[in-house]
Amino acid sequence: MRLLALAASALVFTAASTLSPAVVQAQDKAADAKADDKSTDDRLEPFPEARSVKQSAVIGGKTVNYTATVGSLAVKDDKGKVIGEVVYTAYTLPGRATDRPVTFAFNGGPGAASVYLNLGAIGPKRVPFGAQGDAPSDPAVLRDNPNSWLDFTDLVFIDPIGTGFSRSRLDEEQTKKAFYSADADIHYLSRIVYDWLVANDRLTSRKYLTGESYGGYRVPRLAYYLQTQMGVGISGMTLVSPYLDPPAIGEDDALSPLPWMIAYPSMAAGHFERQGLHLDDATMGPVETYMRTQFVQDFLAGPRDKAATDRLSAKVAELTGLDPAMVRRMNGRVDIATYLREIRRDQGLIGSVYDSNYTAYDPFPASASPEYNDPLLTTLIAPTTSAMVDFVTRQVGWKVDARYNALSYDVNEKWDRDDTDSPVSDLRRAISIDPKMTVDIVHGWDDLSCPYFASRLIVSQMPDFGVENRVRLHMYPGGHMFYSRSDSGAMMRQDVMASYRARN
Repeated sequence: MRLLALAASALVFTAASTLSPAVVQAQDKAADAKADDKSTDDRLEPFPEARSVKQSAVIGGKTVNYTATVGSLAVKDDKGKVIGEVVYTAYTLPGRATDRPVTFAFNGGPGAASVYLNLGAIGPKRVPFGAQGDAPSDPAVLRDNPNSWLDFTDLVFIDPIGTGFSRSRLDEEQTKKAFYSADADIHYLSRIVYDWLVANDRLTSRKYLTGESYGGYRVPRLAYYLQTQMGVGISGMTLVSPYLDPPAIGEDDALSPLPWMIAYPSMAAGHFERQGLHLDDATMGPVETYMRTQFVQDFLAGPRDKAATDRLSAKVAELTGLDPAMVRRMNGRVDIATYLREIRRDQGLIGSVYDSNYTAYDPFPASASPEYNDPLLTTLIAPTTSAMVDFVTRQVGWKVDARYNALSYDVNEKWDRDDTDSPVSDLRRAISIDPKMTVDIVHGWDDLSCPYFASRLIVSQMPDFGVENRVRLHMYPGGHMFYSRSDSGAMMRQDVMASYRARN
């Protein structure tokens, strides 16, 4: 493509060099206008019409017959021009549309398709991934998911622009402006939810939202925007390992103890699990109490207070299982990357930020600095991509000549992170105007990418909105994708199902 562009420019220059400057300028403007008219839209083959297939799965011990549909919805600008197409996968039970809730599911990234929630957590079929021992070369064969939510809600999985098969019809700069920022993301995805509801006669159904990671960041903002701008009431939402307060997790503020407070309980959970301890509130409660009290006091005393730093370092070493001498050298401030590399250094293994007890071999163990990609994240791409593409193109028969992006690093790199939005504020607003809305926040104890203790601290700062436990927080064994552990997935299913049935 670059060679063709250079050749075309050379031809224009040769012809124009014999003309007057004014004529050349006019021709250049005409050529530019013509080039602008020939947008990305002209080079893309149309997506096929939606396709459906009848399937069944054993869910919760019973056979569920359902329809799986893959299709696309257009994103239009203010003038009605199609600027993008969002691909969805829907699972619905035939003949029960009016009395069944429908749940829209989003993953995160930004840049992740919804395949992880679909084929790993709540869809009717699943492919093994995310558990210790899973490998990229394992057969990507779908099996029934006993922990699916399909027996109590229809499911619609949405792939944002740039993920899955979803695509922009604009050039690169226009695409970034139209799709790759928090506000733009919420605006067009809210319209996609609305358009699906209208197209499928589901505006009178109870409507729910589910989001994982950055999807959990999306969902409160989507709920509030749908309520107040699109005229679509949301009955409830489930935030799976949500990325709710990015500044609290980061280390940009050198004075704040929050990043350490939030990460250390998950480090401790990983250590306790390696010791064979059962993780629950009784086990983790003393850790959380220490973080809220003595840790903050000793941290803010600073490294110049030797007694405070000695005390803090000794406690951190005890909780994490790391070498006390190393922890003291770091003044008790152990970053996540160091923790993940040091916990099994004698075995040459590294832990995943998504689950510290999911490990792989360090490819460069002698290197002074880490030289590897996350061991869990990198194993997900092959099974999820192969299984989803096979499902869409062969099983459903939605044929498309395009690459499937389970995780787009390009979208993530281009994302505009300058927005000052607050999903926690929108979560509060959405709850405050709907006394019947249910909210579940679910986490794995071992997750260091979106640690559970951040959500604990956020929820503890919320008003009660007149009802006890308006926002319910649940923790399960495992990490970011705790649902890869069958028992944890089953517990989440029961907790969420109880919330849905409370609205019946």
